[in-house]
Amino acid sequence: MFWQLFYTYLKIGTFTLGGGYAMLPLIQREVVDRKGWINEEEFLNMIALAQAAPGLIAVNSAIFIGWRVGGWRGVAGAVLGAVLPSFLIILAIAIVFTDWKELPAVEAAFKGIRPAVVALIAAPIFKMSKSAKLGWLTALIPITAALLIWLLHVNPVWVILATIILTLIIVDITERRRK
Repeated sequence: MFWQLFYTYLKIGTFTLGGGYAMLPLIQREVVDRKGWINEEEFLNMIALAQAAPGLIAVNSAIFIGWRVGGWRGVAGAVLGAVLPSFLIILAIAIVFTDWKELPAVEAAFKGIRPAVVALIAAPIFKMSKSAKLGWLTALIPITAALLIWLLHVNPVWVILATIILTLIIVDITERRRK
């Protein structure tokens, strides 16, 4: 199982631009759709846990799925596969980028990659919102959070704390109404 997880995460890490969030659709396709290691609901829970835990979402997801599928050996294979491509690519870029960063072709390539990265991050957000069965009212929470952070420059920690408190209040009110 070490090698299967290593190879799966190596492919994901090698062919993803834009970091952990851009990896989510590839991770989902591989571990949910193709391999069937976890189901859609477990995937959504894994994302919630990976975001809540400190560290990189790609590494956190590799730990979760690696443990679920192969225990400690699975964790080692998945994490190594997830981080090795980035490490090697960043090392190669660091070695040559200082000499090439001013070239117009390099600048143009980086400008061209930006919209693709945004799309790779946006796609799993829309897919996850459908899977999580978010309605218009619950969709206001992430939209409001994004606007507070982006437009008003509110610290994300305060947004997260406020969201937790509001959610607890809403759940409490809902439970009281049911009774």
